[in-house]
Amino acid sequence: MSTHTSEEILLRTDFPDLELHASGKVRDVYRVDDRHLLFVASDRISAFDYVLATGIPLKGRVLTQLSLFWFEFLKDLVATHLVTADVKQYPEQVRKYSAQLRGRSMLVNKAEMFQVECVARGYLSGSGWKEYQTTGAISGIKLPAGLKESSKLPQPIFTPATKAVSGHDENISFDHMVKLVGAKDSEKLRSLTLAIYQKTSDYAAQRGIIIADTKFEFGRTSKGLVLADEVLTPDSSRFWPADQYAPGRAQQSYDKQYVRDYLESIRWNKLPPAPALPADVAANTSAKYVEAYRLLTGRDLPMD
Repeated sequence: MSTHTSEEILLRTDFPDLELHASGKVRDVYRVDDRHLLFVASDRISAFDYVLATGIPLKGRVLTQLSLFWFEFLKDLVATHLVTADVKQYPEQVRKYSAQLRGRSMLVNKAEMFQVECVARGYLSGSGWKEYQTTGAISGIKLPAGLKESSKLPQPIFTPATKAVSGHDENISFDHMVKLVGAKDSEKLRSLTLAIYQKTSDYAAQRGIIIADTKFEFGRTSKGLVLADEVLTPDSSRFWPADQYAPGRAQQSYDKQYVRDYLESIRWNKLPPAPALPADVAANTSAKYVEAYRLLTGRDLPMD
């Protein structure tokens, strides 16, 4: 992994001529006009619900480029909110910020978002594993007894979650989701989530990666239902190297587990301020994100 200067790491955006619509743990979203938003993926990284002081080189680029890859891969299955990621095609008032935007941004159609995270799980991990240990179920779905951490599930399951503005998203039952978004949309989102998961996890398996679980966000535009936000990235999914998979323990992963492990090792009390990361931890995390992109797409991360 080549070294990167701090100038190349984007921790915060500042576009004075654009209206900031929302700022999340990783993304800054700007309002372009009544119908369009600009999504910018920074190099921020969060762990244990706090944004850390150190950015991860190339992270925003990986998240954007991987989402673009999957949007194209899924185009026959679901429409998306993407308009273009080519900065030369952005509106004039946005193009002046091309240097910061290139490779890490998307112009998208504004969508009315469903207020649920649509989670597909093929393996028992994370909050699902914790819930299973307590109740034998996830989101009200009863699972066979005797499963171990990282066990493959009999078939993939849909476990919706509420979107938390701060703190952890919370797993909810399908019945709870129906109360939030209605029966018809809930059925549609469940079948679409599982269809996307099946298609992409079959593909990833051929590339040596297990997609253990992933979360999607959907919205509605004048054109109907769309897949929005980021898709199947190391931030929104658990990617495991298939050749190292062994149930009964936590798995090696192409995500920020490396960062979490470091923070546990220094016994951070998980209260602000969040600590900075040593350069080697940031570089190794970056390498994992870039490797996930290369393995899944079969190509090098574009740097132009």
